Amino acid sequence: MKRKSLAIDMDGVIADVEAHALQIYYERFGKLWTKEDASGKPEKDLLPDGYFRKFVLEPGFFRSAPVMDGAVEALQKLQEHYDIYIVSAAMEFPLSLPEKYDWMTEHFPFISWRNLVFCGDKSIISTDFMIDDHPKNLDHFSGQSIIFSSFHNFDINRYPRINNWEEGLILLTNPLSPLLI
Repeated sequence: MKRKSLAIDMDGVIADVEAHALQIYYERFGKLWTKEDASGKPEKDLLPDGYFRKFVLEPGFFRSAPVMDGAVEALQKLQEHYDIYIVSAAMEFPLSLPEKYDWMTEHFPFISWRNLVFCGDKSIISTDFMIDDHPKNLDHFSGQSIIFSSFHNFDINRYPRINNWEEGLILLTNPLSPLLI
């Protein structure tokens, strides 16, 4: 029997770019913004004066992002059940390509370079499942979409939701999960 395939977004799903941007803002300006402060805002409004976008355009931003809690262990376990592909719309930030590749090889060395997809439009992805924090990437996906909770998507209710990687493991490995029945 052919294994199911699972596409997983990088930024906001396995790389905690939001926490990273909030930390940089605090270090530079002394103002502590929390994810709760940003809750419900579009990504461009995560920080005042467009600083989120300014930060992601800086060299080194993606390379130094922290790993989302539980992501490494979850992906190792999910690899026992699925062919995993890491999918990033990295073309939006072309300087991020080598940084994202290096970040993946450091934090997820068990994911082959053959399973890294850097693209501009995720509608080309045709796996069985896709986990992403942006509904725009899930809206045209032909497989089963799963939204990963983030400050900018709390009002989205059209997809099964996971709030963390512990929930992701349960949803994708429990034989009684509604997605697997």
